[in-house]
Amino acid sequence: MVTQRIPMTVQGELALKDELKDLKSVQRPKVIAAIAEAREHGDLKENAEYHAAREQQSFIEGRIKELEGKLSNAQVIDVTKIANAGKVIFGATVMLFNVESEEEISYQVVGEDEADIKQNKVSVSSPLARALIGKEEGDEVAVKTPAGVTDYEIISVEYL
Repeated sequence: MVTQRIPMTVQGELALKDELKDLKSVQRPKVIAAIAEAREHGDLKENAEYHAAREQQSFIEGRIKELEGKLSNAQVIDVTKIANAGKVIFGATVMLFNVESEEEISYQVVGEDEADIKQNKVSVSSPLARALIGKEEGDEVAVKTPAGVTDYEIISVEYL
C-alpha cells in the first residue's frame, strides 16, 4: 500500500511538531499524575476524576498518534527555495482583486491541517485554491463558492 504524502508548509510542520512536543512533554505527564492522584482516592468505579483523567489520556494518546502519522507522511514544501515564476503553487501567497466588490485580499495556499481563514490561509483542496493553482499573475479566475461564482484577478504571486 502506497502512503499518501501530505503537502505541508515549513510553518505547518513546525506547528505540528510544537503541538506534539507539548503533548508528550507537558500534557501526557500531567494526565498521568492526575490518574495516579485519582487512584489514591479509592474506589475507581465511582471516581469521576479518574474517569475524566483516563478520557483525557485517551484523547492525548490519540492526538499524538495522529500527529506522528501526519508528520511521517508530510511532504514539506519550502516555497522560499523555489524560483518564483509568477505561478500559483502550493505555499504561494496570492494577492487577489475581487472584481465585484473591488476589494484586494491576500491568501496563502497551505495544507489541510494549516488552513485557517482568519489568518487568510486556505486549504490546497478548497475551491478557491483549486481554482488558483497553476494560474499566473494577471489571470482572471472564476471561483465557484456556495454563495455563487466570484471573479478574481490575480494581482501578485509571492513565495514567502
